[in-house]
Order: sequence, then C-alpha cells, then structure tokens
Amino acid sequence: QVQLVESGGGLVQHGGSLSVSCAASGRTFSRNTMGWFRQAPGKEREFVAAISWNGGRRYYADSVKGRFTISRDNAKNTVYLQMNSLKPEDTAVYYCAADTRRPFLFTSEAMDIASYAYWGQGTQVTVSS
Repeated sequence: QVQLVESGGGLVQHGGSLSVSCAASGRTFSRNTMGWFRQAPGKEREFVAAISWNGGRRYYADSVKGRFTISRDNAKNTVYLQMNSLKPEDTAVYYCAADTRRPFLFTSEAMDIASYAYWGQGTQVTVSS
C-alpha cells in the first residue's frame, strides 16, 4: 500500500521558520515529481512547491518564492519543505503529493492538483501574528 506521511507541522510565530517532511512508503518516487500543496480553512487547496525527480527543476507559488525551499532525498524516499519568514497567511494544512507519470512536469502541470496521483493526510502549520 502506497503511503505519504507528512510530519513536522506545528505552531510558529510570525517571521519564524519551520520544516515539514513527507516520507513515502509502498513504492519509490525517485523518478517522479513530488509537490506540496496547502489548504486554509474555507479555501481551496493551492499549490505551494514542487520538485522534479533529481531536484533539477523546482517550482514555487509566487506567494512563497524566496521564503520556502523544497528539496528531496531519493535514498530516503522523502521530500522536504523548509519554510522561512512565515506569515499568518501561511497558516494551513500542508499536503504532500506525488506524480506517477514522468520524472519532470511542465510548470503548469506541476502546479495542477490533478497531476498528482498520491496524497498524504496533511500536517497543520499555524503561524501566529
């Protein structure tokens, strides 16, 4: 059974940093794009960041560019999201997702929820003002 399990969420103050991780099991995603999305209360799930199979391509939403960094460790089947300079508007449940089609996606595909076949259960990130 394929599982994506996020960890590392929590409460942080405005301007602080937090790192979340996503560990995959049941199959390897070392040849696939993986991404992070988030969903705030009352809002639709939105794209945050994605990374190609070898890290050669990284995609970011404009709202997090320059503050968040996505990375991956294929030996551990794990993807990370380092979040710096956090703002209250970053408060959301953060979801990890995995594409299964090919090693890299066009930018529009990487940002599209429909591109991803597997999803984690999410981890809460709360930024206090």
